[in-house]
Amino acid sequence: MIPGGGQPNMQQLLQQAQKMQQDLARAQEELAQTQVDGQAGGGLVTATVTGAGELRALKIDPKAVDPEDTETLADLVVAAVQAANENAQALQQQKLGPLAQGLGGGGIPGLPF
Repeated sequence: MIPGGGQPNMQQLLQQAQKMQQDLARAQEELAQTQVDGQAGGGLVTATVTGAGELRALKIDPKAVDPEDTETLADLVVAAVQAANENAQALQQQKLGPLAQGLGGGGIPGLPF
């Protein structure tokens, strides 16, 4: 119910919901196309993920490759991917956060806000 006793305009509510749905779909598509990087080891390892969190590329500087110490390389790869995913989550918050607030603050299922 609307303050003052009036009934909500169902047509207007439907139009607002459809616009929000379109905005959300557009933002999700933009996230899927946008790429962000994460680095580790001072840039020796760089991971590239989409704004939706899909790993697209992994660059390893030859200086990071020591056949006697593959554990450190593995740690650098994990750290770079984690950094890239954190950047993707920040991008999701930036792009989808305002839309989630428009949904009444309930957030968007599957996203960390």
